[in-house]
Amino acid sequence: MTTLPEKSCGIERLITHPKLVAAAIAGNKTEQRRHGVYGWPGETFVLEDIKFVITDLQRQSLGDMTDTHAKAEGYDDLASYQNIILKMHAGMIWNDEGLAWVHSFVRQL
Repeated sequence: MTTLPEKSCGIERLITHPKLVAAAIAGNKTEQRRHGVYGWPGETFVLEDIKFVITDLQRQSLGDMTDTHAKAEGYDDLASYQNIILKMHAGMIWNDEGLAWVHSFVRQL
């Protein structure tokens, strides 16, 4: 990506749910999908005093998600991921053509 999109929220809001924070710290979560851009590649964020760095930012349609992507989000499979997303966002329907920003990250050593 040569031109970075404008941020829609601060990076400190990228991962906030306690279960997802714990999954990232444990190394079971390496991606976070959001409707907007929360951070750019190279940018760091902190979860419970542990620093992470964003390694990639890509646009992806929900229909292109696989079980592998859901596991990178910290879930067992795509069905589990879909279920929790729909519970978290009342009234939302899963639209395969819907787009999300995929923030990939690693724990910084």
